[in-house]
Amino acid sequence: MTTITLVQGDITQETVDAIVNAANSSLLGGGGVDGAIHRRGGPEILEECRRLRASHYGKGLPTGQAVATTAGKLHAQWVIHTVGPVWSASEDRSDLLASCYAQSLKVADDLGAQTVAFPAVSIGVYGWPIEDGARIAIRTVRDADVPAVEEVRFVLFDTRAYNAFVDQLG
Repeated sequence: MTTITLVQGDITQETVDAIVNAANSSLLGGGGVDGAIHRRGGPEILEECRRLRASHYGKGLPTGQAVATTAGKLHAQWVIHTVGPVWSASEDRSDLLASCYAQSLKVADDLGAQTVAFPAVSIGVYGWPIEDGARIAIRTVRDADVPAVEEVRFVLFDTRAYNAFVDQLG
């Protein structure tokens, strides 16, 4: 069974097997968590992302999917990039958000990663309500069948997100 832990802090400072990146579909870096991971991890991550774009993901990584690269200078072996959905009041995209967590865990399991650090995907600039995002994240991780993954660590940047995850973890 996978243990879920919560940490308030900076995901780029975590020492784990895999760090999940809330990436944009281009895989070429951006703002927020994505930019921080690329800056801290160094150019090796961007180089692998460019190779992925040139081969398998010419149109970018689809929302809800996940792919791994090196972690560069981060304290991890891999970065698992996933593209979260932008929240919409008129369209239920929760299945896409759940898919980000499920697909990232599948990639981690396939790699043999025992410890995985996740940010709160789509919470922030993509506008997903924090409480709902936390509910989907915790439920998806609890339901996942990933024998290799022993610990999922949610690394939340601020107190409000941390508290929302605490409430959902129960």
